[in-house]
Formats: sequence, C-alpha cells, structure tokens
Amino acid sequence: MLSVICPIYNEEKYIGACIESILAQDYPKDNLEVIFADGMSTDRTREIVAGYTARYPWIRLIDNPDRIVPPALNAAIKASKGDIIMRLDAHAEYPTNYFKALTEALSELKADNVGAVCVTLPANGTSAARAIAAVLSSKFGMGNSAFRVGAKTVTQVDTVPFGCWPREVFDRIGLFDLDLVRNQDDEFNGRLTKAGGKIYLLPDVEVKYFARDKVSKVARMFYQYGLFKPLVNKKLGSPATLRQFVPLMLVVGLVAGALISLLWHPFAWVYIAGIVLYLLMALMFSLRSSRDWRQVIIQIATYVTVHISYGCGYLMGLWKLLTHKSFNANNNR
Repeated sequence: MLSVICPIYNEEKYIGACIESILAQDYPKDNLEVIFADGMSTDRTREIVAGYTARYPWIRLIDNPDRIVPPALNAAIKASKGDIIMRLDAHAEYPTNYFKALTEALSELKADNVGAVCVTLPANGTSAARAIAAVLSSKFGMGNSAFRVGAKTVTQVDTVPFGCWPREVFDRIGLFDLDLVRNQDDEFNGRLTKAGGKIYLLPDVEVKYFARDKVSKVARMFYQYGLFKPLVNKKLGSPATLRQFVPLMLVVGLVAGALISLLWHPFAWVYIAGIVLYLLMALMFSLRSSRDWRQVIIQIATYVTVHISYGCGYLMGLWKLLTHKSFNANNNR
C-alpha cells in the first residue's frame, strides 16, 4: 500500500495538472491512496480537488487549519494507511513511472528515502520566469545540490525533493518538526541520516517543477530558507552541508569589505575586483542558458537576489538564536 501525501494552499494554477499526472501513474490504484492536506485555500483549489475526490474514492482532502507545511505533512501521515509514504508538491508534474520507480528503488537499495531530479521549468513565458528557472537549475545558483543540478548515477545524498520513505522511518525518528516553516525536509533528512538512514537520488527519474514567477517571490522564499537554516543546524547539532555557508560568506564579505575599504582605501581595489569577478561569473552562467539579453540581465539580478536573500536570512536566523528570539513560525508562509 502506497500513501501519497501533498500539502496544498492556493494552488489553483497547478493542482489540476498535478492530479492528472497522478491519475496517469502506472502504479496499481487498488494499492494507492492520495491525501491532500489543504491550508484552507482561498482560491479554487478546494473546489478543484473536490471534483476529483468525487470521482476517485482513493483521493482524499483533509484540512490543515495551521496553514503551514509541517502540520499538513504530519496530519496526512497520521491519516494514511500505507506501508510506504510518498510526499508530492502541487507545483510539480510527475512522469507516469514515478510511483513505481521510487517504491521499487526503495526496496532494491534498502533505502530510507529516495527521490528524483527536479527539472525546474518557468512558471510562464516571461523573461523573468525563464531567468528564475535557469538560476534554480544552475550550479552557480544552487551549488552542488544534486537534485537541482542533476547526477549521472544513483547517488547517496543529504536530501532529495519531496521524499519516499518506508512507514517505519516515522515510527523510528518521529514526524516533521513543527517549528520549521521552511527547511523541514532538510531537518528531517538530517535527523534520518544521523540515525543511520540512507538517502538516494535517482538520476533517471525526473520531476517537472514549476518555479515562482516573480523575483520578489524568490527573494522571500530564499530569505526564509536562510532564516530557518541556523535553527535546523541547532536541532541537528551540526551543519548538514558546507554549501549553506557560501551565501552567508558573500553577505559578510560585502559588508566587511565595504567597511575595510572606507578605513583603508587601497583595499577598495580588491573589493571592487571581487564584486566584478562575481558579476562576470553570473554573466557567464547566464549566457550559457540564454542569448536573450533581457533574460540575461534578469538572471544576473536573480543570482544576486537569491544569494543575498539567503545570506541575509541566515544572519537574521543566527541573531534570533543568539538573542533567543522567536522565529514566529506560525506567522510565516
């Protein structure tokens, strides 16, 4: 029995295509249940899902009055009956063999979690949307995050998108942390790894993921990723990866370099050279994915936005930890 869980909130643009890709799965429907946990959507999301639940009794809709992701996941897990739990995201579409490929790999690899590569697609045809998708698929933008930039072979990794677990994993290490609006999957996978669990990325299985459509939305998302990362590290007792520190170092370097340049003017040349080098690298990676100069310019701005937003969020998260301030998890989306 496979239980597929999916947190949703105001997903009317994407939920229909997501469910259609679920219906197209080659996994036997008599061994399948799909549970959508809705954060009390204010658009047509609930209406669209209800149309499917009326036709397919193995699709269910439950309420998530807390409106954030961890309670939705935990409620859906508790409501599920399957031996295997698989998480989906409503912003994505899944290949027809997705359920079968992940569940088979879970058994063959004796894994505790398996996931697929995310092929990030633009939300629409605008230059901004295309630039955002390119940044979120780039090594310069995302570092060595294998599920974003791809892998050549089945690879043991620190995290995968969404996830597919044997049910006993939750009995062994618990559910998702309610403090984490963002990065709850990083914390869960870090906890799983510390408990001796193994996580694998399947390079031949690809999910179509639709990125945010505006740079401002990406900025807010990555600020929150950075904000909650120090809390994740505190809960795990150590950082899970080194790549998380690169945007922090960029922000600290920009601020410290400016101050040093004011106090010792010759350093300004080193400081300017560092900024120019960064922008040239952003330009090079932008030109690799586009020759549309409008997109190239937006893409460079998006690289800067992603890195600085994450770095500033990380600094704020550190400050909150050091001053024992609340992360206000229940007030963030």
